[in-house]
Amino acid sequence: MTSHNMTWISYPSKSQPFTSQEEIEAFIASQNIISRLMHCYIAFFVPTGLTAGICILIIFVKNYLQNKRQSLDLLLLHFTVSNIIMIFFSFTVITRPDYLTATHLACSVLSFFFNFAYFNSQYVLILTLLTLLLERFPSGTALCKATQRPILCAGFVLTYTFCLSLTEAVLVGTDNYQLEARCQLDPLFAWPEYEIVKFTFGFGIPSLVQILCFTVLLAKEAPAGAPALQQHIRTYPAVYVISVTTFICRLFYNIMVLFRTTLKLQRSIGTTKNELVMNIAEIVLFCESCASLVIILCFHKPCKDEVLKVIQKCRRNTSANNHLEISETATTLRSGSQ
Repeated sequence: MTSHNMTWISYPSKSQPFTSQEEIEAFIASQNIISRLMHCYIAFFVPTGLTAGICILIIFVKNYLQNKRQSLDLLLLHFTVSNIIMIFFSFTVITRPDYLTATHLACSVLSFFFNFAYFNSQYVLILTLLTLLLERFPSGTALCKATQRPILCAGFVLTYTFCLSLTEAVLVGTDNYQLEARCQLDPLFAWPEYEIVKFTFGFGIPSLVQILCFTVLLAKEAPAGAPALQQHIRTYPAVYVISVTTFICRLFYNIMVLFRTTLKLQRSIGTTKNELVMNIAEIVLFCESCASLVIILCFHKPCKDEVLKVIQKCRRNTSANNHLEISETATTLRSGSQ
């Protein structure tokens, strides 16, 4: 693999001289947009996503301790942990429109752990889709038998994503580890192969498998005795809604990743508008992690049932307290009238 000298690259907002009034106004506008988006994300999406994630963990652990163990719940638990980690890594956008300052080595380490959570959530979702597909179209293949052992499957996904993340850490660059640079979770100074590998294994291949799963689900006739397609989808709505949401958000993000690769190959740093759209794509990716956790909490039956129980319990307690207060008030009024 040929080493690349990426010391020439920098962010347009940090290096370009702004000579005209229009360029200065465009720069200020882009900085304002990314700052407002960051504040909206931190204020609304992060608390919502973390709250939903913690509730999901509590529910799944409670069900596991009560021996209510389902392979789908274990996979969704794995998916939930990955997305919570993604949300914690999203705190790196707090400095926007500025960037974190770190050495190339520190940025590579940060990128490794972020990519581990990124690949992990993507492949666990694919594994969950395959599990539901094989549940509807059972077969005696090794894949069908493997999906019945979720812990083994989760171990395989962890090993595979570790190897991918390690490869990406190498492709960030093996030179200039001591130099300081402005750091993103997908470092700007990474080699072009970094983005190509990330797109191929983090979006391209998983998306093809995802599309194949949906094609088989919709086009293939189910065996006799299997529930109708609409009933099957209503039974597992969370997984299918998350699949569509993830595909849309990561499509936008990965298109921008490939566009940045094109600029690198042309030895161009792009414009402040390109930088703005890349930052928006990064925040959209993090919003998807928050939204996925909310979808699991609201649409996955074990989680939804627990949430409804809590709501009903709160209503009963509120009604009981109100009734008690009314009774006490009536008693007080009667005593006063006497």
